[in-house]
Amino acid sequence: MGPGSDRSLEELLRAANRGDQRAYAAFLHAITPVLRGIARARGGGLGPEICEDVVQETLLAIHQKRQTWREDLPVRPWLYAIVRYKVVDAFRARGRTVHVQIDDFADVIPAEPDVDLTVRGDAERMIGRLDPRSARIVRAIGLEGASIAETSAALDMTESAVRVALHRGLKKLAGLRESMVE
Repeated sequence: MGPGSDRSLEELLRAANRGDQRAYAAFLHAITPVLRGIARARGGGLGPEICEDVVQETLLAIHQKRQTWREDLPVRPWLYAIVRYKVVDAFRARGRTVHVQIDDFADVIPAEPDVDLTVRGDAERMIGRLDPRSARIVRAIGLEGASIAETSAALDMTESAVRVALHRGLKKLAGLRESMVE
């Protein structure tokens, strides 16, 4: 489709939106190869069958939303936006992930740092100086990596109460550390 055909696409869609079924059929016939090309170019990793599904979903969306096209604007950007969104939806629906063999990179991936058990013991001793509820919260979130939501469920507390107790516990720990440094 050359530059002059954009105008005819616009004229076809205008006529289709006014009820001309032949113009609508001609419009769909003219845009389908364009949509297919965009779906294949943008959705290269999806495979030909899924790209064809994207084309069909795009045609359906155009049919359902054709009255939303503003007649004072070009048709192509409107069409391109619809097919791009459908390609993105297809990737999302398939949870696209990339799998890489770690063996090829084992020499350059840094190892997990060794945990200094004395640091953990020091932290446990400091946390042990807190009241029991604050100690459980600080231990769960700070040492065990639990979330606020998990900790609130485990301790039958509201998330707000857990946040307040965590803040107070950490503040008390900071005070204890300061007194030890002096």
